Formats: sequence, C-alpha cells, structure tokens
Amino acid sequence: MDKNIRTSFINGLWHNNQALVALLGLCPLLAVSNTVVNSLGLAIATTLTLVLSNGLIAYSRGFILAEIRLPLFVLMIAGIVTIIELMMNAWFYQLYKSLGIFIPLIVTNCAIIGRAEVFASKNPVLPSLLDGLVMGLGFSVALILLGALREVLSMGTLFSQAELLFGASAQHWQMNVFDDYSGVLLAALPPGAFIALGLLVALKNALDLLFSKK
Repeated sequence: MDKNIRTSFINGLWHNNQALVALLGLCPLLAVSNTVVNSLGLAIATTLTLVLSNGLIAYSRGFILAEIRLPLFVLMIAGIVTIIELMMNAWFYQLYKSLGIFIPLIVTNCAIIGRAEVFASKNPVLPSLLDGLVMGLGFSVALILLGALREVLSMGTLFSQAELLFGASAQHWQMNVFDDYSGVLLAALPPGAFIALGLLVALKNALDLLFSKK
C-alpha cells in the first residue's frame, strides 16, 4: 500500500478519528447508536455523504468563489443527503423510520462540513474521495462499537432487528450474548450513550499512552 494511502487510513481510523478524537458529529452518534443495526445504517449513510460531498466539492472548487463557499458546500451536502434519504425511504423504510430525523440532520454534521472546508476545497478529486472514505470509516467504526456496547448492555444481544437493513433473510442473525438477561436501562438512554462514548475515548487514550511508551 502506498505510504500516503496508509497514512490516510491510520489518521482516519485512529489518530484523527472524527468521533473519538475530534469529537464531531456527536448528536447522531449518541442518538441512534442504541443497536448495531441502527449504527450501521447511519454509518453507511454518513460515509456515502462524506465520499460524495468531498468528491463533488473537490471537482467544483475551481468554480466556487471563496466568499460564498460555505453556503454552497451546505447546499451540495444537502442535495446528496436528500438523495440518500429518498433511497433509504424507498428501499429500507423500517430502518429509515427507526433513524428518523437523524438522516436529514447529516447535513449539519460538523465532520462533513469540516472535511469539505479543510481538505476537499483545497485538494484534487481522488485524494478528496479517499479522505472522505477514511474519515467515514473512522466515524463508522466508532459508531458501530458504540452501538454494539450499548446493545449488549441494554438487551444482551447483537444484531437485533438485522432484517431492517439486510432483509428478511437476516431475521435469525440476532445473537444472544447473555441468556436470561434483564438488561441495563441506562445503556439504552442518552446518558448511557455519553458514558459509553466516554469509555471508548478513555480506552483509545489508554492505548495511545501504552503505544507511546513502547
């Protein structure tokens, strides 16, 4: 793998993870991460938005006046999110209902606008597409880990309601991590999301400290 590509992946997944380091996009991250399936659905939508918006903004950066760049960035991102929202409404309606308002709210995700301003508006199309992909993957990993942790603690399961994303064939994908588990209600509530995210950030910081000592 090319050194620059490897560095981009390491930064996006670890050193500059938008959720665990930059702490951006926390509203949808905390709101819908009560199950793995909800987390995965939002992760895919957010990653697609990052990739497509970065590519579109990088392609059109030579035609955009600096004075109006941010409103235009928001319009481009809003158009892409609208297309993704309509596709989810058509093909994944139950998941779309479960995620609710947080699909259109992707438009206001600071991580997406931030990458558009910091990277895509200053770089060619291919590097911008790669930046959107790795930043989206980093956000997705944090979101899915958070969803898995909260689902296990609140319900004792993994991949509950997988059919919402993968179709009727996934009805039996649910895994029972704990038998006869009454669950921890706090993990399913917003305060539990903050606590779980804090635990993930603390774990990452502890690993960084361990690696730095080695």
